[in-house]
Amino acid sequence: MMGMVYWLVVFVMFFSGAWGFCFNRKHLLVMLLSLEFIVLSLFYGLFLLFNYFEVELYFSMVFLTFSVCEGALGLSILVSMIRTHGNDFFQSFSILQC
Repeated sequence: MMGMVYWLVVFVMFFSGAWGFCFNRKHLLVMLLSLEFIVLSLFYGLFLLFNYFEVELYFSMVFLTFSVCEGALGLSILVSMIRTHGNDFFQSFSILQC
């Protein structure tokens, strides 16, 4: 019974992160935070799955490594966008400026 509660928490976390990603598209920082929340929920689900089948948690460390690389790449894009445009608000960009 408690296992079902843990999986329900994973699904609620994932769908709330997806909802935040879909409906808060105006700022890049909010989108990056919701993506990291989705990755955190996937890691938690992966951890529960590996503990259920009693296998090694080595792949979860690889998953964490890739998620940290994804977060660092997103932050570097955010910093470069703030340096060039002054903010992270998507509505202030013009396609003609590039």
